[in-house]
Amino acid sequence: MLVVDDQPLFRAGLVALLNATPDMTVVGEAADGDTAVRLAESSQPDVILLDIRLPGLAALKRVATTARLLVLTTFDLDEYVHEALRLGAAGFVLKESEPARLLAAINAVASGEMQFSPTVMRRLVEAYLRGETAAASPWGSVGLDELTDREREVLRLVGTGLTNTAIATRLSVTEGTVKTHLNRVMTKLRLTSRAQAVVMAYESRLVVPQAVARTA
Repeated sequence: MLVVDDQPLFRAGLVALLNATPDMTVVGEAADGDTAVRLAESSQPDVILLDIRLPGLAALKRVATTARLLVLTTFDLDEYVHEALRLGAAGFVLKESEPARLLAAINAVASGEMQFSPTVMRRLVEAYLRGETAAASPWGSVGLDELTDREREVLRLVGTGLTNTAIATRLSVTEGTVKTHLNRVMTKLRLTSRAQAVVMAYESRLVVPQAVARTA
């Protein structure tokens, strides 16, 4: 774990909690994005726990492909969620969460899953229902014509929040086949994380937001 937060006392508390947890070790801590990138490149953490309002936050995009980013913040405002997703974050958890919830989120993103608190997911879906993110889309429909029909369908199902196992069941294929399709999607669209694939599915309108809202 690499802990990145510009509040020394809060950061120290996180470090103590994580080091006291079996199978978790803090390999470094930082107060800004640039320092975090240097430490990430030298220590190769599995997960980076960071504050979304961090100085130099954008720099962390450089390590989003080698470490899982879990955003921890006191704010659940839509713009922070969107910024975290575009950065390549695999999860977004509020600082008011119980320690057990935070540890579960860390384990989830470390194993390759996405993790969002219920409040954050609800606000994210509501924002898409209102169409608030369309104008700011960094992708739009660019590259979708490069996808096969099956790749497009896999991207759509990822956008609804289904796991690879659930997608495999839905499409009557193996989980390995789903992973292959998803890897091709991410390569063709130049995405760096599953979280960005979810954003792409929404902003390209492959996902029907109303359907997701009913299940959120």
